[in-house]
Amino acid sequence: MSPQFVIVGANLAGGTAAVTLREEGFEGEIILIGAEPQPPYERPFLSKEYLRGEKPLIDGLLKPSDYYSQNNIQTRFGVRATQLDLEKKSVKLENGELIPYDKLLVATGVRNRQLKIPGANLAGIYDLRTAADADLIRTESLPGRKAVLIGMGFIGSEVAASLRHMGLEVAVIEPFKTPLFRVLGEEVGQVFADIHHEQGVQLYFGEAVVSFEGEGRVERVLTGSGLKLDCDFVVVGVGVEPATELLAGTGVKVENGIVVDAFCQTNVADIYAAGDVANHYHPLFERHLRVEHWQNAIKQGRAAALSMLGRGEPYQEVHWFWSDQYEHNIQYTGFHSGWDRLLIRGSLAKRDFIAFYLQNGYISAAVALNRSKELIRTTPLIRAKVVIDPTRLVDETVDLRTLLPGTRVRPERSRVVASPEENGSTYIGNGG
Repeated sequence: MSPQFVIVGANLAGGTAAVTLREEGFEGEIILIGAEPQPPYERPFLSKEYLRGEKPLIDGLLKPSDYYSQNNIQTRFGVRATQLDLEKKSVKLENGELIPYDKLLVATGVRNRQLKIPGANLAGIYDLRTAADADLIRTESLPGRKAVLIGMGFIGSEVAASLRHMGLEVAVIEPFKTPLFRVLGEEVGQVFADIHHEQGVQLYFGEAVVSFEGEGRVERVLTGSGLKLDCDFVVVGVGVEPATELLAGTGVKVENGIVVDAFCQTNVADIYAAGDVANHYHPLFERHLRVEHWQNAIKQGRAAALSMLGRGEPYQEVHWFWSDQYEHNIQYTGFHSGWDRLLIRGSLAKRDFIAFYLQNGYISAAVALNRSKELIRTTPLIRAKVVIDPTRLVDETVDLRTLLPGTRVRPERSRVVASPEENGSTYIGNGG
């Protein structure tokens, strides 16, 4: 009998894994299971073009809907996997179907955290994770209405920009000092606060929401300091948590996601994990980390598929993602959870810069505002783990490519499309 590979999670990581298995010549059975009714699609544009009604969902599909049947990939869309039996090597679906597997990939992603405060169940309170969520928010988003957003991470910032573009009044409540504070720090985060303020977003930093009020539907938001904000609807973006309940009681190691090695393999034979849910060991950073980005979902989905085929290599991509807010493009490369030095090349005031986050002399990560080319050139420096003279790093007359030992720089030529890594990753369009 031909082997049967089962993938739980019909998202970007799971869908990419299924496509990779077929394109790499796997002739066995592939079953792709997903809780959403749609085939795998990209999520980044949900907070941007899709929310604003500028692009249909079909534009975000990983593959056309008929790709899966044409390539003999069985699908179970609109149904959840509820139980995993390691002894019988089977997955049980909520409709009672039992699906045996020879190898299993878990790509269940993440779920949005929920506020557990008075009034949280009132109508008119939304979060954004799926196309269906975006549809509901778009229905509410009529010009002149007032939205209150809770949280100003990347999703909150993008939704704020989209709603302002659509002609809504927008207020944001954020417990930290600036947008994106935990990722970028106060100095860089203040740049984004100023951008949103100039676009008419009302910003309330250092505030915590304590309750929602309304008669059957949310009408106002209350904070710990006594602030009361009237609203027509609310969008909550207070982070996510990995969806690991399928593995409860199985012995598969779970700690801030599903723990896997550099080959996307769990501690249990024939079970793999990829995407937002995977807490993977990264050889470059020499630690486990869980990443919730578009590029990681695609790259790790492919890496997991190759490992399932016995042809895997250590997964050590330098992570990259981007965000579009108003006319500004933000790009990030690397990984950092802290830094001991922040260096700025360019000008924060002019909103034209690249910020380098250094730890022990090495660049751990960089974020660029409207400087995609220089971000591209930073990625090899992160991968090489080279200690760089800080004065050269911030000197704009120095070509960043020359800071990589042994690199010979060719004369500049115009390029229509850049890649986020000159030695690797693929950059598709404008989104992640």
